[in-house]
Amino acid sequence: MSDTTLTTERPIAEPKLAATVLLLRDGAAGPEVFMVVRHGDIAFAGGALVFPGGRLDPADRVLAEAHGLEGDAGALRFAALRETFEESAILLTREAAPADVALRRGWQSAVCAETIGFGTLLAEQGLSPAPEALVHFAHWITPPSRPKRFDTHFFLAVAPAAQEAAHDGGEAVDSLWISPRVALTEADAGRHKLVVATRLNLMRLARFDSVAAILAHAAATPVVTIRPRSTETPEGRLMHFPIEAGYGLETYLSNDPAAM
Repeated sequence: MSDTTLTTERPIAEPKLAATVLLLRDGAAGPEVFMVVRHGDIAFAGGALVFPGGRLDPADRVLAEAHGLEGDAGALRFAALRETFEESAILLTREAAPADVALRRGWQSAVCAETIGFGTLLAEQGLSPAPEALVHFAHWITPPSRPKRFDTHFFLAVAPAAQEAAHDGGEAVDSLWISPRVALTEADAGRHKLVVATRLNLMRLARFDSVAAILAHAAATPVVTIRPRSTETPEGRLMHFPIEAGYGLETYLSNDPAAM
């Protein structure tokens, strides 16, 4: 079925605003990105290797407005900062956050359990959020044919060298720093599950040999909204993308029946 051919049996789901962060660092063999393995019981992309991220929370809007950023664009940056911390224990702040990973993991657990708000935690620790540390990289909206839809903004951020990353142990059951090229190779070998948006963003990162080159590419490339449309072919689902979005391709053939 084409994504433009919908039945009348189910109403079209409204896409939920979400933010995803591609944390980057330079490794010995080139750029690496921090990724987590989602718990297998999660409805959306369960068991998949993904970048930290999640849905916009009303508290993100409140915190953004308190720091002078209004509207969806500002709220999404604060959602990105919070989700980064919840899923990696890394704090993107203007002041140097503690290097002690055990301390930050304790804070991470408290925020994930909602025993303290992200903004309250930062204020109590004398830390200022750094939304300017995020570079807007991509914008994907799930096709109308899908029962769960997200309006997701992807951001790049350079990981602070002094902070060790750690997954939360709840929604994320494992984590790793990995070369985008290696992640793609391992996925092709069946060792990792990737949703299409993750795969295409890894492919985009894999074209560059340093974090600086990735950031320069992002600065020179306007963010173009991607609303993937697809057609079924004998070889699989052929997905179409705007060439202006910076992925270096206009079509991608997926054999995954659950592909975005």
